[in-house]
Amino acid sequence: MHKNSYIFSILFLSLWSTVFAQETDDIGTETVTVVKPYSPTVSDAFKIKSTPNLNDSIVLQKKEINYSIFSVPVASTFTPAKGKASRVKKTPAPTLYNSYASVGLGNFNNSLVDLYTSREFNRGEDLLDFGLSHHSSRGAIETTPLDADFYNTNLDVSYAKKDRDMDWGASIGLQHQLYNWYGIENGAFDDATIASIDERQNYFNGEAKAHLNLEDSFFKKGTVLLRRFWDATESGENRVVLEPSIELPITEELITINTKIDYVNGNFKNASLNNTVNDSEIKYSQFQVGVNPSLLILRDDLTLNLGANFVYGLDTESSDGNFYIYPAVTASYRLVDETVIAYGGIEGELKQNSYHDFVDENPYVSPTLDIQPTDQQYEGYLGLKGQLVSNVGYNIKGSYTAENRRPLFFLNPQNLFRDDEKGYFYGNSFQVFYDDVKTLGIFGELNIDINRNFTLGINAEFYDYDTETDNPAWNLPSVKGSLFMDYQINKQWYLGANLFYVGEREDLVSQAVQNVLPSEFPAAIVTLDGFFDANAHVGYRFNEQLSVFVKASNIANNDYQRWANFRVQGFQALAGVSYKFDF
Repeated sequence: MHKNSYIFSILFLSLWSTVFAQETDDIGTETVTVVKPYSPTVSDAFKIKSTPNLNDSIVLQKKEINYSIFSVPVASTFTPAKGKASRVKKTPAPTLYNSYASVGLGNFNNSLVDLYTSREFNRGEDLLDFGLSHHSSRGAIETTPLDADFYNTNLDVSYAKKDRDMDWGASIGLQHQLYNWYGIENGAFDDATIASIDERQNYFNGEAKAHLNLEDSFFKKGTVLLRRFWDATESGENRVVLEPSIELPITEELITINTKIDYVNGNFKNASLNNTVNDSEIKYSQFQVGVNPSLLILRDDLTLNLGANFVYGLDTESSDGNFYIYPAVTASYRLVDETVIAYGGIEGELKQNSYHDFVDENPYVSPTLDIQPTDQQYEGYLGLKGQLVSNVGYNIKGSYTAENRRPLFFLNPQNLFRDDEKGYFYGNSFQVFYDDVKTLGIFGELNIDINRNFTLGINAEFYDYDTETDNPAWNLPSVKGSLFMDYQINKQWYLGANLFYVGEREDLVSQAVQNVLPSEFPAAIVTLDGFFDANAHVGYRFNEQLSVFVKASNIANNDYQRWANFRVQGFQALAGVSYKFDF
């Protein structure tokens, strides 16, 4: 106790002196500069050892245990099998053949022949194609005393070469067509007159085409067409068309300049059937040169093409030339991805008409035509297209077109004052009449893919015409529609069908009179009934190479008039065989 009191007294005195010193002494201020930034560290925490050392004075000794395993063998019949990887069944690639031939025969002495072969050279860089097709009929039509035969034969040979930065090709085509001016009804003329009529017309066509496409060049592509077309009445026509195209990228946009040179000239040995005397021939010659610059703008969902069409047209026979400017603006906008796409545009052009094109549209024209270009001032249209659901596509469009000198077909007057070599002056051939026409049109279509093997489509068109002459729009229907179907039943069987409807049309029947203007000929307007035409085909494949087919036309057996006084054959059936092979 005495020792503890002594230690406590010393600690008390030390604390008192420290307090006293703080109250009386001033130690001043100092500035401290920290050279090194503060870098705290975390030291290791003290961890309890998993196996601590025991310093207990009493340590329990572990008892030693002795044990043994009593092993009994067990019989087992299980033998593990080695694993095998599952294989995916591969669908064999279809065998491709470079040639095929098809032959068919039917009633009305109908015949069909198709032959095609294609050969590749230099690992596919060079391609040579050859094609021959023939379709003919020699069947009579009960409503006319004249022959209604027709033939159509085509021969095409083409060569194409494709390199890394360029591809080009050339082709030659020959065609022969035979049609009869059979548009005379029974009882219209006596037997002697009918026997004297030579109603047969032959058309011949020879043409050469070439194309060139370049990848890394401002000159992108170009095409050339050379054509000679003539008939059995010594009428002939020549045509040359050149179409080069240039593309110039500017920043993010693309400027395209399309140019066109189009020349057509020809002559008809016979005068117009509006003349009662065949004392002159008809010559025509039209030259066009056009430039179409356009700017393509792509912005997310918007595609806009801004352009114009500048054309100079020259009638070289009369030395009369005119300069035309047409709009060329198109646009499309994705309103809802691929579901709703709005599109529209306003475009115009100077259409080059030709004897060859008129025959393609109506093979019963007379070789006494007036050939002029059509001034399509503009065609404005707006539409919506897209998909209603994943397998149903649609397209709806409204349009308004203004055309000067639109060609319309109507019957030539019955001109019994003529004695031409061919019998087309009995009111059984067609002439071309040019009128200024404004057309309001509505178009709609649906395409349905029911599954991979079944497709269905339907479309309809409605038109309203306004002519400058207040005449009907000759032979133009106000309503048109069609329905088509293709069905792959199974690996062997397939079938298809199409149905189309053409509404009423109007034509003019007239009689030529001497010393009278054509507009004053006795005439009457006739209305042609609308018609349906149903066609179908079915086929069976024995293997990848051999198949047979049957085609049926005009299934309803209607003797409708495609053109005035030109009725069609009734129900037609044709059966044939097709064979694929390597040549």
